[in-house]
Amino acid sequence: MADENQGSQSPSLNILAQYIKDLSFENPGAPRSLQSRDKAPAININVNVNANPLSESDFDVVLALNAEAKDGDKVLFACELVYGGVFRVTGFPQEHMLPVLFIECPRLLFPFARQIVADATRNGGFPPLMIDPIDFAQMFAQRVAEEQSRAKVSAPN
Repeated sequence: MADENQGSQSPSLNILAQYIKDLSFENPGAPRSLQSRDKAPAININVNVNANPLSESDFDVVLALNAEAKDGDKVLFACELVYGGVFRVTGFPQEHMLPVLFIECPRLLFPFARQIVADATRNGGFPPLMIDPIDFAQMFAQRVAEEQSRAKVSAPN
C-alpha cells in the first residue's frame, strides 16, 4: 500500500534549514573609503548556485554572492556570502528536479542572502547594497546551454 501512494505523491518542497556557510566583508581603505564621493562607485556582482544531494530526498543548495565596489582601480569594499539551505524535495518527476534545485530553491534563499549583504555593507559604513532580483530561470537556462555546447565540443566526431 505504501508503494502505491509513493508513485502518486504530490510534489513537495520544504526548507529544513538555512545557514551562512561563509561571510566576508572587506573595507581595505577605511576610513578614507567612507568619504563622500562625486559619483557612485562601480559595483560588480557575481552569483553562483550549486546543489548537492544529502539523501534521496534532501539536498544542500548553496547560493554564492560576491559583490565588489570600486572607485577607479581602488576597491572600496568586497563582500562575499555563501548562503545555503537544506531542502526536502519529494514527488517531483525526475525531469523537474534540476529546475527545482537550481531555480526554485535559490529563489527561496535569495531574499535572506540579499538582506545579509545589505546589512554587511551598511555595517561596513556604506549605504546598504540592495541587490536587484535575480532571474534564476534565465541563469539556469544559460548554464544548461553552456554545458550542452561544451558537450558538443568535447564529443568525438
